[in-house]
Amino acid sequence: MATRAESRADEKAWFLRALLVLQSPRPVFAALRDDSDQAAEARQESVGALVWLAGIAGVLATSVAGTLLDDPARDGLIVAVWAFLAGGLYGFALYFVVGKVLHVSLRRLGSLGTFRRARHLLAFAAAPIALALCLYWPVRIAVYGGALFRTGGADGRGAGTVFAWLFYAFVAWSLVLLLVGVRTVHGWSWVRSLAGVVVAVAIAAALALAVSVLYDLG
Repeated sequence: MATRAESRADEKAWFLRALLVLQSPRPVFAALRDDSDQAAEARQESVGALVWLAGIAGVLATSVAGTLLDDPARDGLIVAVWAFLAGGLYGFALYFVVGKVLHVSLRRLGSLGTFRRARHLLAFAAAPIALALCLYWPVRIAVYGGALFRTGGADGRGAGTVFAWLFYAFVAWSLVLLLVGVRTVHGWSWVRSLAGVVVAVAIAAALALAVSVLYDLG
């Protein structure tokens, strides 16, 4: 009973850290240094929540989302279900693929960390993107409504374009957290940490571009 209570307390602590990482990231990332099975299991649910929420926020920003309501047979409920399911798949696909890229990049620079810890580091760094689902997307949807999900909608012109680019402020915030996380977890210099992040982001971007080109050719 005591062990189960301690486990629940640890899980709650990690959910609180998922919020705390937005304000005070260093203590949260320092806690990731403990990569024991028990510690990893305790943060598994908070990691999953961050990945899924960030995935939904990310998939809403894709070009596919911008065409969902071109078919008059679809409505807002279809969009919501699609965002929930596709967001989960999108989030966890990036979680494993980009997590592996990050892990390999950091190993090249001397990291002894596991693939699991690299994934968890990436998940907590994605907290700002998950936050965008709660702050950015409700406002944007309230302003532009269904036009967000139609080709040539009002959201794609003038102020709407500026509003669309604001999403990438959350992405930039996540990249900063990733840099802070790498430095904190590994105890590296800023230069070494930046090198690891830049290499990982460059490889991930190249993979994304390759997939996009193949999709267009197909």
